[in-house]
Amino acid sequence: MRNIMIVIEYDGTNYHGWQYQKNALTVQQVLQKAIKKVTGEEVALIGASRTDAGVHALYQVANFRSSTKIPTEKLPYALNSVLPDDIVVVEAKDVEDSFHARYSAKRKRYRYLILNRKFPMPTIRNYSWHISYPLNIGEMEKAIKYLIGTHDFSAFKTSGGSKTNPVRTIHDLVLKKEGDFINIEIEADGFLYNMVRIITGTLAYVGLGKIKAEEVIQILESRDRKKAGITAPPQGLYLMKIVY
Repeated sequence: MRNIMIVIEYDGTNYHGWQYQKNALTVQQVLQKAIKKVTGEEVALIGASRTDAGVHALYQVANFRSSTKIPTEKLPYALNSVLPDDIVVVEAKDVEDSFHARYSAKRKRYRYLILNRKFPMPTIRNYSWHISYPLNIGEMEKAIKYLIGTHDFSAFKTSGGSKTNPVRTIHDLVLKKEGDFINIEIEADGFLYNMVRIITGTLAYVGLGKIKAEEVIQILESRDRKKAGITAPPQGLYLMKIVY
């Protein structure tokens, strides 16, 4: 039995996230159907990140067990021939039996895209968060410094989420402004539910003057979700990289 890893890119606009749901279309479900069509096998597809509805991926990783004889270099072609245009397999390879797309991951990197101008841009409405008021980039960059490192991020996860350990290490958090666009990239050893979107919403509040940059320390120490900013909408979020 082979353990096959695949790398996937997808536009999450038409899907209710990655993870299989009984009454909604998800990326995992579509991929599993494609794998069955190509290999004839029912597989349990394991994803590295359970992206939410509307979230996109430029580098999602998944693995599955299979007895197929299809060479890995041919597998992306076979799968893409039966997948919709908004999901593409860009790589496949045989990996060690112990490899697990989720649990073997050491770091994950996300990007969040903000359009910061007076009026929205219709062509990217499904791929960015439009904020019409000017953002103070300098203050946002000050706030970022307090988030890097190892902290209890309870204040930056959705209330009522899972009871997993809230301590995470952010290794890199950068903000880049190019014209009307602001890119926020964040890399950590793991993320709590909605952590990236709440961090983004908090930084946006700092940029709007609703939260002071230095107050981010107090928000972290409070472990209180209500003290942080809003949860940024999903369509501006991209899964960029999984590091093993």
